Amino acid sequence: MGTMNELAAAGAFLRRRFPQGGKVLCAVSGGLDSMCLLDFLCRQREFSVTAAHFNHRLRGAEADRDEQFVRDHCAARGIPFLSGSGDTRALAEREGLSVEEAARRLRYDFLTKTAADGGFDAIFTAHHADDNAETVLLNLVRGTGSAGLSGIPQVRGNICRPFLRIPRAELADYAAAHGVPHVEDATNEDPDAAARNALRSSVMPVLRQINPKYVENIARTSAILREESDALESMARGLMDQVKVLPDGVCVPCLMLTDVPQAVAERAVLQLLARTAGHRKDLTAAHVLAVLDLARGRRTDLEVSLPYGMTARRKKYTLEITRRPARPDAAPIAVGGTVEFGGTAVMISDHASPGALPVGLPEGAAMTVTPWRPGDWLRLPGSRGPRSFKRLCAERGLTPEARDALPVLRVGEAHAADPVFGVQPDFAPCPGGQTVFVKFYKKDRGESS
Repeated sequence: MGTMNELAAAGAFLRRRFPQGGKVLCAVSGGLDSMCLLDFLCRQREFSVTAAHFNHRLRGAEADRDEQFVRDHCAARGIPFLSGSGDTRALAEREGLSVEEAARRLRYDFLTKTAADGGFDAIFTAHHADDNAETVLLNLVRGTGSAGLSGIPQVRGNICRPFLRIPRAELADYAAAHGVPHVEDATNEDPDAAARNALRSSVMPVLRQINPKYVENIARTSAILREESDALESMARGLMDQVKVLPDGVCVPCLMLTDVPQAVAERAVLQLLARTAGHRKDLTAAHVLAVLDLARGRRTDLEVSLPYGMTARRKKYTLEITRRPARPDAAPIAVGGTVEFGGTAVMISDHASPGALPVGLPEGAAMTVTPWRPGDWLRLPGSRGPRSFKRLCAERGLTPEARDALPVLRVGEAHAADPVFGVQPDFAPCPGGQTVFVKFYKKDRGESS
């Protein structure tokens, strides 16, 4: 198909979906795809278009450059512009998410809130047929069912993707024909880029040699599979009236998952996991099958650890899926202050008291209380060198839940003290320096940890 036919189909989609036009929010990163979408929408006279840009703060000056590019482009053409930003890595660390999922959550939270606050009828994103083909192929090699092979939905709630059936090459032709400017992202904000780039450079050229229309064919097949998957999803949703809600998760009778066809049971488990986690991203077929085996009594153990701090447990005739609470945020603390963290209080004083540990402070150093971080390495008395906090906690017999609930006193960014391993040697008091005293104790009883 030529560019005009593809774009005519996108225009027909818009007219079917919005016969009266409307006020729409266009997600614009500054790349070729989203700039083409913005240009295309602005040419549809029945639509009032506002551009929305989200800065994930992952690429420093380059990300700021992209935001300024979109802002300037819109200002020159009289297009309303809205922007937002968020600390993606901080969210990923705090919630135990991949950077990709944290970025997606922040971006869509921004778009959804902006659309609601501004009274927009819909949100438009520039996903195209190549994006869909990559998603289908990645899901296939990682292991998935028909839901994963159905690819990216063209419409989900108030989010629409009019370019989803258009190959990226056609968008490049459109940009050239209409003089649409864009910026190139050398690093790509998507942390999944390495896998996608491998597909683009090695796999897709081979597929194109086999069939130049492979992208369109994958799109057609994924649309068929989506219809079939939606029917199975509906059947699985019909089982949800058997769910008992727990304070930290859900509980269902095991028979709910054993008396239905495998395809329906798998979707029911995925719905339960997504309900507990708050999203479906990174929940794989392996996780679903492990939970199903647990419910059907095919495992010798009665517990399965899952992503995002979730645990599935079989209790005779029922299956529970629970999630441990998110780790608390980092909190500043000063001398004379107290911070509550995961069931433990952290108190800083300028005088010694029973159970308090002396900490030497460099001049002008700031203190915070945070969760442990993957980069925390400790030096213990008698050890040959630093060892990871995660490994040391495992050797002490601490569960991941107990480890994540431990407060860490940081001086600057350094791990200075914690209630299990005490004060690090670098922060031992020294003559003439400032010394403070940290005490870790349980909030309910006031006892030292």
